[in-house]
Amino acid sequence: MSTDNSSRLNESLQQIFRGMGIGTIGMYLGLVLQFFARLIIARYGLEANYGIFSLALVVLNFAMVLSCLGLQDGSTRYIAFHRGKSAEREIGKTIASTFQISIITSIIAGLLLFVLADIIAINIFHSAELSPVLRIFAIGLPFLTMINIMAAVFRGFNKMEPQALFQSIMLNASFLVLLIGMVMLNMVFQFFFYAYLAAITLTFSFLLIYTLIKLPGLAVFKINMFDIDALKNLIVFSLPISVTAIVSILIFNADTMILGHFKSPDVVGLYNAAYPLAYFITVPLASFMLIYIPVIANLFAQGLTAEVKRSYIISTKWLVSLTLPLWLVMFLFPDAVLNVLFGEVYAYGPASDVLRILASGFMIMNLLGLGSCIFLASGNSKLIMWAGIISALLNISLCVTLIPIAGPVGAATASAISLAVLNLIISVRLYISTKIQPFSKNLLKPVIVSVVLALLFQFVIRQFITITWWILPLVFVFYFAIYGIIILLTRSFDAEDIAILLNIEKSIGVNIEPIKKLLRKFI
Repeated sequence: MSTDNSSRLNESLQQIFRGMGIGTIGMYLGLVLQFFARLIIARYGLEANYGIFSLALVVLNFAMVLSCLGLQDGSTRYIAFHRGKSAEREIGKTIASTFQISIITSIIAGLLLFVLADIIAINIFHSAELSPVLRIFAIGLPFLTMINIMAAVFRGFNKMEPQALFQSIMLNASFLVLLIGMVMLNMVFQFFFYAYLAAITLTFSFLLIYTLIKLPGLAVFKINMFDIDALKNLIVFSLPISVTAIVSILIFNADTMILGHFKSPDVVGLYNAAYPLAYFITVPLASFMLIYIPVIANLFAQGLTAEVKRSYIISTKWLVSLTLPLWLVMFLFPDAVLNVLFGEVYAYGPASDVLRILASGFMIMNLLGLGSCIFLASGNSKLIMWAGIISALLNISLCVTLIPIAGPVGAATASAISLAVLNLIISVRLYISTKIQPFSKNLLKPVIVSVVLALLFQFVIRQFITITWWILPLVFVFYFAIYGIIILLTRSFDAEDIAILLNIEKSIGVNIEPIKKLLRKFI
């Protein structure tokens, strides 16, 4: 690899990790805020109330995906690609087309959800109580869609701040504050749903003002910026992504929806105690994916395929490093995690097995998940669509088969298997067509050794220590320290890791020269 290309790779990795850092912080804060909001709902209301809220969120997110038409990823990719070609006029056309179409589709989707609320609630989920909640959420659907679209436009410019600040933090923080106020005023449970609508509306208003200030020259709302060719290219690329997003909703939420069909809302509530905890493992991956697509699309526009391959290997290694200790805690101590956070009613039933299974499925995603971003960045969205359809059909089939037999554990098993199959299909196809794959010795060596040692330590800890609320974080830190030490001892650092650390040092303004000197000895 030439010096210029190596410099370009380091620059791209710095952009990826800067965006990932902002996105991860925002998403983790958002998930923590969301988690406390769910905790209030679970503890303040009945398990059935929590189940209804969970089902309503699934329907809302499904409707939002439909109304976006895949433009949230299509616009990001095309803006980044045109930036790589320095085609400023095409960037403006892409943004204008995206906004104008999204406004129309989101309003239509909101009206349809409002009208069909009774049919969805009674015929699909057999719960009349769900119907008024869906109507409340239908009002907020256009605003939620546009929040998603506006954040996607900024991602096309490698800007993760709006995504983190508004979509992740502000939406969940405002909802949590409103919930706390309602609990203090002892308001009836139905007002919790109006609180979520208010949070969506407030977040949309502030993000719209931010967008108009930051992107005034792009005339995103002017009709004369509309371009039929830009729209055609955008739609052709985005529609397969829309189908993929729909099947992703099925992959991630078919378990909850089918569980709600076969079981009572209180069982759904138990299942959704474990699900958001396991989902914490995917936050770094989700952050990577948001910024990875525009950065890699820019590399493809410049013909730098070798740099794409190397960035995939390095990014995957960091993803695993950030999430393996968390997976170990959830996999080895699921009952302790649930007991500390939700109470005994959630800890000593099927929720523990659900947490262990889902956490493992999400960890497989971290190992293989960035492969789909490479396909999207290269302009190939159809393969992702077909892989998603296969995985969704498998998930639905397994859910229908396993949930009547095994309940929540069957739902978790179906989801984990379908996620593994989805990522394996994409990874194998990517390797066949490009020889690009995420594994390296510097990834596999510390992972294998760390898992073996963690299993041994888990046996010892179980024999002599009772896991309480203050010991659980110490176990996590302990596993993180083990993994870090093993990385050093197995000499699993790459030269690019130093460049990433340099960027981190520059960003936080702290001198980490002793750490870099230590790492150079193990490269």
